[in-house]
Amino acid sequence: MTDHEQYTPGPASGAQVRKDGDKWTLILVRELRHSPEKVWQALTDPAHLREWAPFEADESLDTAGTTVKLTTVAAPTPQVSETRVTRADAPKVLEYNWGAQDIRWELEALNEGTRLTLWHNINRGFISMGAAGWHICFDVLDHHLSGTPIGRIVGGDAIKFGGWQRLNAEYAKQFGVEAPNLPPKWPQKS
Repeated sequence: MTDHEQYTPGPASGAQVRKDGDKWTLILVRELRHSPEKVWQALTDPAHLREWAPFEADESLDTAGTTVKLTTVAAPTPQVSETRVTRADAPKVLEYNWGAQDIRWELEALNEGTRLTLWHNINRGFISMGAAGWHICFDVLDHHLSGTPIGRIVGGDAIKFGGWQRLNAEYAKQFGVEAPNLPPKWPQKS
């Protein structure tokens, strides 16, 4: 059994939703045992992003004004979007768009680690799915930075993962929305 097969995500936590009409923003907070500089590198460097993120970047995201291509991973049809980095204040704030969605990362030094906050505007119907996916990505990121990688779990691979289904339902309940049951025909992995 690999570490990937042994991984089980913890309960849904550290998330909230800000609602502005039909525009909903997921806010997910995680405390990591790694310095802001190390976390910043994982958020911006294409080699690190390949280890945990739901997309691949063709260039670094560490410079404001840079245009980068982000390509979804493990999606039925890969989506490529031209992304403009709108803010890159290392190692504190990173902002860019991903397709029609805005992404904001805030890094706050915390004792010997980092409080990482993600702000991601997501369609209301998919907010619990986004929270579940990012929750797992944060776990994979933490393992990667700790030197105990478990492998990226994103896209269709995440949806097939039993822990994702549970998280999707838990976040839906927290946010007061109905959990999308996608896709019902895919077998679950535990």
